[in-house]
Amino acid sequence: MAAVFDQPSLRRRVSPMLQGFDGPLAFAVFLLACAGMLTMYSSGYDHGARFYDHGRNMVLAGVLMFVVAQVPPQRLMSFAVPLYVLGVALLVAVAVFGITKKGARRWINIGVVIQPSEILKIAAPLMLAWWFQKREGQLRAFDYVVAGLLLALPVGLIMKQPDLGTAVLVMAAGMAVIFFAGLSWKLIIPPVVLGIVAVVLIVMFEPMLCAEGFRWPVLHDYQQQRICTLLDPTKDPLGKGFHIIQGMIAIGSGGVFGKGFMQGTQTHLEFIPERTTDFIFAAYSEEFGLAGNLFLIASFLFLVLRGLAIALEAPTLFARLLAGAITMIFFTYAFVNMGMVSGILPVVGVPLPFISYGGTAMVTLGLGLGILMSISKSKRLVQS
Repeated sequence: MAAVFDQPSLRRRVSPMLQGFDGPLAFAVFLLACAGMLTMYSSGYDHGARFYDHGRNMVLAGVLMFVVAQVPPQRLMSFAVPLYVLGVALLVAVAVFGITKKGARRWINIGVVIQPSEILKIAAPLMLAWWFQKREGQLRAFDYVVAGLLLALPVGLIMKQPDLGTAVLVMAAGMAVIFFAGLSWKLIIPPVVLGIVAVVLIVMFEPMLCAEGFRWPVLHDYQQQRICTLLDPTKDPLGKGFHIIQGMIAIGSGGVFGKGFMQGTQTHLEFIPERTTDFIFAAYSEEFGLAGNLFLIASFLFLVLRGLAIALEAPTLFARLLAGAITMIFFTYAFVNMGMVSGILPVVGVPLPFISYGGTAMVTLGLGLGILMSISKSKRLVQS
């Protein structure tokens, strides 16, 4: 009789929670986290406590990932509308009485200073996945129009701040949901073709378009300058082109196997600006070379492929769309950061996941990983 009242062992109580961890996904994150800690130790050793802060941020992201992994996708769906409405309301509040730093109004004080646009990296795809789940089986063209408007509202507010980098990430995540929901290729191909034509025309007419005094519609002056600097950074090598030029020098000087850990001259002589944040990939490339870059790219590729596999095996449309969108966030983060540091994309202030310093971005990544873990766990429960 006494055995009936015996408490289950600690192992048996913890085991169901550990089921939320997808092994391959956790392995990819572990590799990237190790690379991030090594790079931060080297590039940030004379930046105060950044190495320790980076480790603390990773631990915080890990705890958040563990907690969110225990929340079933059905429960996550109930947060979609409130989180989206809260995020948009905070963006409106930022536009009205937000805090301005360096010419951008992106923050608001609600007892603590926060950047509401970070919320929309998760809230926007969550809302769109909820919308398409509700419309499952009866999707019409109008439903895609509504989804486009739901996405355009936060993206427009973020661009107005202005914050092009975050707007790109929110747009990419939202468009991934719309695409995975079954958007016709007939609607996808025309804007892609127009984008390619626009890039070709900008390159062809760069001297005229980037002439002093010429202003482009829609874009802010600093955004126009970033594109013109990308096309020809040597026009202002000590000013606007300095970031790109130094980043490319650091990447090229790393060679095949790099200069070695803690041996990067561009990094430690402080030629690389923002070497612990946006341009940390240049510092990494200088010390670990092409071989290190191939390892980093392979790790990100493995993470993305595992995320897409989780999406394909998800038990519901909501979970499938959300997992696909979260995965595309990781892809966009890595692709845009590596591209801008390498000089093939404009500098837009996007961090490199798990490598760049930054608490808010790390928390967002932890939340996204937790969602993927939750969806993976729900898939295994359904199969069993």
